[in-house]
Amino acid sequence: MTAAAAHSPAPNWSFRADEAARSVTRLFGQRLFFLPGTHIAATSRPSGRLKNLARPWHYWWQAHYVDCLIDTGRRELGGEGHTPAKFDGDNLPSAGKLASRLVTGIRLRNFLTVVNSYYDDMAWLALATLRLEKLAEDTRKTTGRRRNAKVLKSLTLQFDSASTDDLGGGTFWSKKRDFKNTPATAPVALYYARTGQAAKAQALLDWLDAKLYDPEQGMYRDGLRIAPGGELVLESAIYTYNQGPVLGALLEMGGDANLERAAALVAAVERNLTVQAPLMGRKAAVLRSEGTGDGGLFTGVLVRYLALAAVDERLPAETRATAALLVTDTAESFWEGRRLVGAQEPLARRGARLVFSARPELPARRSYPAGSAVELSTQLQAWMVLEAAASIAGKLPAVGKPTTETAAESAPETPAPSASEDVSEAAPDTAAETSSGN
Repeated sequence: MTAAAAHSPAPNWSFRADEAARSVTRLFGQRLFFLPGTHIAATSRPSGRLKNLARPWHYWWQAHYVDCLIDTGRRELGGEGHTPAKFDGDNLPSAGKLASRLVTGIRLRNFLTVVNSYYDDMAWLALATLRLEKLAEDTRKTTGRRRNAKVLKSLTLQFDSASTDDLGGGTFWSKKRDFKNTPATAPVALYYARTGQAAKAQALLDWLDAKLYDPEQGMYRDGLRIAPGGELVLESAIYTYNQGPVLGALLEMGGDANLERAAALVAAVERNLTVQAPLMGRKAAVLRSEGTGDGGLFTGVLVRYLALAAVDERLPAETRATAALLVTDTAESFWEGRRLVGAQEPLARRGARLVFSARPELPARRSYPAGSAVELSTQLQAWMVLEAAASIAGKLPAVGKPTTETAAESAPETPAPSASEDVSEAAPDTAAETSSGN
């Protein structure tokens, strides 16, 4: 990885993140059962409201939708030269208000409870609700705070019941209690760390290090499963999103040993989880994606926590620079690979402007052929990555591609490059505007 663009003008990441926020909320957002004061996301478009309700319930996608709205809500407050403003105009709800309505919608859609069968799902909602509560506190809002407290109390009890001494520690993945894994243990550790339960958080991190850390790759494997006969089976797959909450928990806990592990994890991610992507005028190492469905969120989750590492001054400068470049180059790749929604497309009827690729190294027209359905997970992923880039903008020396901002940065109505333009290994400097799909 190089930093050849260290002195290039910085992209307007806040503008880009707002464009993603508007596209996702307009395309997927809706009231739940037409109920006022609620919000929920369809899992796929184009499709009708009732058809979406008949689809499988993706609780954890909605939890990450809350997190993305909070990212946008933070930027709505202004700062660093930005004037406070709602992301989608003064006449529509703020991102923070939508996030609060979404937590209500999740509870109603989940049959009047936030408890479900998967502890990792609940951990993601708990982390998002913690951030929502902090946003409400900072903006002196009172609506939803009693509900937030009830959500957090209920979910904390779930995590306490799932984090047992079985298999030496760790957190069960589901109510079946036959699998302890990184997807549940890491975000629960992060939740404990952020709620003042340091001993519990450290115990979970130490269990991950003892049981699931792969020293050859420097990353965390998926989990330990209890087979029907009682023997233990190591699930050795390495997933991008598993590394993210481990990194977040290590940073939250701090201390020399945890910070050393965090720095080593960032280096391992760069070595093992990147692919080459063609950007304007250059190639770059960007984070690999894990496909669609649940995997369509994985890269975004990792990038969220790499952004924290990028601005953590307790880490070595080289580690921070590596994390920052992974964030900004992956974000740049998603941005260059976007496509404008045509006026005659079904997606345009909901006000969507952009569709993002499921894979940062490919333009959206290749990832999603025109006319196919667009999944919520992949669009949340791109939005999350753009928000991560916006969150570190101005906090570190400029990194990314050597370019000036395109006209689209200052004039949102300006058409992006034509979908007929190609982005390939042979022509990395061509535009990457493209199509929608599933």
